[in-house]
Amino acid sequence: MASADLPAPRTPEGRDGLAALLAHPERAVVALDFDGTLAPIVPDPDQARAHPGAAAALSRLAPHLAAVAVVTGRPAGVAVRYGGFAGVPGLDHLVVLGHYGAERWDARSGEVHTPGAHPGVTAVRAELPGFLDRIGAWSGTWIEDKGGRAVAVHTRRTEDPDAAFEALRRPLHELAESHGLMVEPGRYVLELRPPGVDKGVALAAYLREVDAGSVLYGGDDLGDLAAFAAVEDLRKHGTAGLLVASAGTAESPPEVAERADLTVPGPEGVVALLDALADALE
Repeated sequence: MASADLPAPRTPEGRDGLAALLAHPERAVVALDFDGTLAPIVPDPDQARAHPGAAAALSRLAPHLAAVAVVTGRPAGVAVRYGGFAGVPGLDHLVVLGHYGAERWDARSGEVHTPGAHPGVTAVRAELPGFLDRIGAWSGTWIEDKGGRAVAVHTRRTEDPDAAFEALRRPLHELAESHGLMVEPGRYVLELRPPGVDKGVALAAYLREVDAGSVLYGGDDLGDLAAFAAVEDLRKHGTAGLLVASAGTAESPPEVAERADLTVPGPEGVVALLDALADALE
């Protein structure tokens, strides 16, 4: 297997993870975030779409692996639609873990399994418009309904996104706590959702399900650090892992690249990495 075109991880753990994936791909899982990793970040999340080469690269790589998963805060069905993943040859075993693992879409059945709306999220969703108005939220702040399992407040469209974001941190934490929820920060977004569910929990559970021998996880934002931590913990117990940061813009949180074994330039770099892996395994 040729691997000359594969980028070299900067850490020994990352190099071990890549070597394990190449040596035994049939026991390897490639798991990836969606927004910022497979899809470029855009001002309106409803306009986000996967990089044009993402589905094709995954379809080349997936048949060599134990599994491919997309782990996202979006509803699973939305990620499937925006990713163009349904019905793609080679992706018949793809799994999308949406709402941080609370939802699941399997390519084999084409169905989404979900536990339904969370009562705390339902209450917050109803309160948020009036709440933001009362606290004088900056003009341009807007609410994203994530389908009953989470609700997010974005500041990207405000005149000063950083100041608006910081001004909302404390009041939104207090609102979330009053309804038994937690706040997950991201790039110019604060997401209110139930506790006990994150990308690390979802990823670890899925890797146990498929009895993975190694894992590559790629992400770009603060919510991906829980998945990074899960991979770091698995390494201590014998599962090789490669952590990839998609860091395509100045907005990319530095914490993600600092924790990663390998950094690539945004979704374009992720797709190039997937294609290089497929080349090495074909």
